[in-house]
Amino acid sequence: MNNLFDESTLAAVEARLADTDKLLRENYPGDSGARQPVHTVYVPGDRFTGELAAQWGANALTAAGGAAGLRELATRLGYAQPEKLGALVAAKLEVEPIEDLRLDFEDGYGNRPDAEEDAHALAAADSVSAAVAAGQAPACIGIRFKCFEAPTRARGIRTLDLFISRLLANGELPAGLRLTLPKVSTVAQVEAMVFLAEKLEENHGLDAGRIRFEVQVETPQAIIAADGTHPVAQLIHAGKGRVCSLHYGTYDYSASLSVAAAYQSMEHPVADFAKDVMQVAVAGTGVELSDGSTNIIPAGDPENITAAWALHARLVRRHLERGIYQGWDMHANHLPTRYLATFAFFREGLTAAATRLRNYVHQIDSTIMDEPATARALARYIHRGLSCGAVTVEEVQELAQISAAELESIALNRTHA
Repeated sequence: MNNLFDESTLAAVEARLADTDKLLRENYPGDSGARQPVHTVYVPGDRFTGELAAQWGANALTAAGGAAGLRELATRLGYAQPEKLGALVAAKLEVEPIEDLRLDFEDGYGNRPDAEEDAHALAAADSVSAAVAAGQAPACIGIRFKCFEAPTRARGIRTLDLFISRLLANGELPAGLRLTLPKVSTVAQVEAMVFLAEKLEENHGLDAGRIRFEVQVETPQAIIAADGTHPVAQLIHAGKGRVCSLHYGTYDYSASLSVAAAYQSMEHPVADFAKDVMQVAVAGTGVELSDGSTNIIPAGDPENITAAWALHARLVRRHLERGIYQGWDMHANHLPTRYLATFAFFREGLTAAATRLRNYVHQIDSTIMDEPATARALARYIHRGLSCGAVTVEEVQELAQISAAELESIALNRTHA
C-alpha cells in the first residue's frame, strides 16, 4: 500500500508549524535549573548591614527557643518528625537564615528628599558589595526601587542607576542580583525597564541580558487589561528573557479591589484568582512565581506569637501545596515557621516521591504507572527540598537510589526520562 504522507507532505507540515516551533522554543524554554529561594525578606533600604542576615537568624532562633523550642513548635503545628525538623531548621537559621534579601526603596522606605535617597542608594550598594566580598550576603540580594508610575518614575530610575553604577564601581555585580520593579500595570512599563537595562549594560560594558528583574503584580490592570487581555502573560515575553520572577503584592492588590483591610490576605479569593492567572502565565517560561506576605507579626505577648506562627505556617503550607514555592517574610520571627512549614512539606512527601521515582528510573513494577512528566515533577519536588536543606543527599540516595546529579538531570529534563 502506498504511503499517502510522503516527504513532501511532511515538509508542508513542517512549514506550517515553523512559527509554532519558534514560539515554543523561544518563549517556553522550561525550568532554567537555577535555585529558587523559598522566600524573600524585605528590609528598608537604609537598614542593611553585612551582619543583618546573621542577626535575623539569631533573633529567630532566640524567639523560637533554640532547637528544643523549634521541636516543640513543630509538635504544636502537627508536623511529623519534630525532632528532626527542629534540628534541621536550627541549623538553617545558623547557616543560611535568609535566602533572598531585598533592600526596599519603595513602600518600606517612603518618600524622602532626593539627596537623602541618593546617599542611601549609594550606601546600600557599598554595603552589598562589602557583604558579598565577606561572604555575608544571602545567595540572592538586590533592591526594590520606586515604580514607573508618573509621580515616582524619575526617582525610581535614579535609584536604580545609582545602585547599579556604584556596585560596578566597587567591582562586579553580585551573582545573585535581584531587582524588583513594583506596581506594574502595563506591558509598556516592562518594556521601559528592558530599555533601561540595555542602557546600563551598554554604558557599563556588561554582557547583554546580564541585568534581569522581577515584576511585582499589585494592580488588577496587570491581570486583566481594558481590552480584556492578560498583560501579566504578555509582559513576560515583552521582557526579552529579562523577567526572572513574578511576585504577588498582597495588600496593594487587595486594596485596589476594595477588599476591607481586615480581610486582605494571601488566601482571599481575589488573591487566589490573581495568583492562578500568574501561575498559568509563568508555566513553561522558566520564570519563577512568588506569593506575597502576611502583615501579622509573631511578636508581643505569647498568645499573639503562638497565633501568628500558626497562621504563617498555614499560609506557607497553603502556597506550597498550590505549587507556589516562594513567599515574603517581613520580620525575623517569621523565619521559624517559614522553614518549619517548608521543611515539613518536603520531608512529609519525600519517601513516597523518592520511591515512585526509584521505581520509574529502575523500571521496578509498582501499583502506580508514572509518565515522564510525572517523573520530572517527582524529581523537581525532591530537588527543591534538597536545595533548601529540607532533605539531605544521603536520604535521596538511600530512598531514590539515584545520585544528586541524576536527580537534577531528571528534574530539569536533561535526560530522556
